[in-house]
Amino acid sequence: MPKYYSFMICGYYLYFTSHCIIEAMHVHASDRRLSESGSAKLFVKGDGETEVQSQGMLTEKQLRIIRTFIKDNYKEMYAKWCEYSKNGFYEK
Repeated sequence: MPKYYSFMICGYYLYFTSHCIIEAMHVHASDRRLSESGSAKLFVKGDGETEVQSQGMLTEKQLRIIRTFIKDNYKEMYAKWCEYSKNGFYEK
């Protein structure tokens, strides 16, 4: 399970799974277990904005902080995503 970073944001790791790289770029936010159960899932657009598919167990405040972090770091995160997937940013 590739993590975008080795540190946590608001108590959550930001990662993706090798079986989900067939989708557009997205970010799971999960605790230490790195399980999709209870995790948030956010699709990332080409400008760094996100669309929340699932909020999971995150509070609104945690989700807002994570969305801001993604917006500020999406280009670096996209480089990590591209190491595993040919699929680009989310387009609705």
